Amino acid sequence: MPYSGFNDHNGGNPMAQAIPAPRTEYPVALTSSLAILGLALLLQGLVDNRHALLFLIAVGLGVTLLHAAFGFSSVWRNFIRRRESAGLRAQLLLFMVTTALFFPVIDQVFPGLRATSAMGPVGISVLVGAFLFGIGMELGAGCGSGTLFTVGQGHVNMLITLAFFIVGSLIGTAHLPWWTSLPNIGRVSVIRELGGWLPAAAIQIAVLAGLFWIVRSLEWRRHGRLKPLTLTDDRPFSERLVFGPWSWAWGVAGLALFSFLTLLVAGYPWSITFAFGLWGAKIYTALGGDVSTWTYWSAGYPARALQRPVLADITSVMDFGIILGAMLAAALAGKFAPAKRIDWRLVAASVVGGLLLGYGARLAFGCNIGGMFAGIASGSLHGWLWMLAGFAGTWVGVRIRIWAGLDKPY
Repeated sequence: MPYSGFNDHNGGNPMAQAIPAPRTEYPVALTSSLAILGLALLLQGLVDNRHALLFLIAVGLGVTLLHAAFGFSSVWRNFIRRRESAGLRAQLLLFMVTTALFFPVIDQVFPGLRATSAMGPVGISVLVGAFLFGIGMELGAGCGSGTLFTVGQGHVNMLITLAFFIVGSLIGTAHLPWWTSLPNIGRVSVIRELGGWLPAAAIQIAVLAGLFWIVRSLEWRRHGRLKPLTLTDDRPFSERLVFGPWSWAWGVAGLALFSFLTLLVAGYPWSITFAFGLWGAKIYTALGGDVSTWTYWSAGYPARALQRPVLADITSVMDFGIILGAMLAAALAGKFAPAKRIDWRLVAASVVGGLLLGYGARLAFGCNIGGMFAGIASGSLHGWLWMLAGFAGTWVGVRIRIWAGLDKPY
């Protein structure tokens, strides 16, 4: 029988136990492998080697996200409801590791290595957008990265969330100029403001370590024990690596590695949701609409992306890689297309959640990955504002889930 996984979308992480070997779903594994190979060769031939390499890096991200079940919505929900902190500790550890890796590159310490930060304005737009995103990722049961890897796993309800994520993203591009006209203090680099990468990294890692200690203490106070970030498994390393499940610690290592490779190859941090707005704009254009006169799509990179094929957009290419990587990992793990009851409440929540996810991500200059993770890891103050507002929105979203009957009361 296939394993149940060391953690699922409800944030479980069973204590050390024997894990049966997975029942690989070979047709899906073969199909996804051929799709990965074919798309990589297509990108190499029609675009360039850089796009093909970033696609393969994204496949690695997809495998990591699926095998480690490294989501944000369930992790934040479980901490709010039950003070279970393992997933949140893993996220904070990821931020610490990537801070140490990203800051010297962003500050151009190494000759020949140049990369830019994921900068966003610190103001009302990010505050409102991240808050709405936090609500949306609880109703839609997924974040930016979580939506992609669960779509790759074959969750039908997440296809609904993704569809309306795209719609919300497109609407957000129409309204973004108004939101960015509201009060803000501009783009703030903590690397520049704190006198360089070393003091900035030391201060940021210290703050993250303090948050790590706080959430750890809250779990200990509630439960009298801590769920580990590691997983005891007697199987060979290679078998665990290929078939999963991965511990939180392995998830941190994988995401840090592939995120850093993205920074080096792309020249900027990993992002997800620009592609959703682009897909929406292209679909809308194909249906007879015209977004070229919208302020957002009339200049700069969005205007160029709108005129070029989707495969020329790196964010789109990497999103496809995440989906296919997750599909391959799910097939290897025997976890593809799990049965899930869908009723009208789940459909309605997915629709509303998807719209809030897309709209909020556009206002907040990215989702939990492109806005929060990439912002914090690359030294943009707006990433910290995103974290605070997103967590507040999640708190509200958790209570809406209970009111709507999606979760049991406390």
